[in-house]
Amino acid sequence: MARRKRYLTATLPDGYVKTIGPTTAPFTHYWRIVAVLENGATEVFWGHEASLKEARGKREAAADAARQRGWWRYDFEVVELTEDRDPPARV
Repeated sequence: MARRKRYLTATLPDGYVKTIGPTTAPFTHYWRIVAVLENGATEVFWGHEASLKEARGKREAAADAARQRGWWRYDFEVVELTEDRDPPARV
């Protein structure tokens, strides 16, 4: 039997909403790194993982990237994805 496609939504504490889909992938968590460069500019990196453990594992990679790339600071966030069978409404 084919797996049903679904839409996954991540809502971050700052109000940012990211929708992923349609997908059949087993993602459960979304992570985001907001890096502040020495010149004040920002870079955003994000992804999704199949477990909280995998998503939290990106924290170590973020610390390595900060050292290698000379980020002034960075914020790392992980949130659980919510699932919906219907596509999100367009605004």
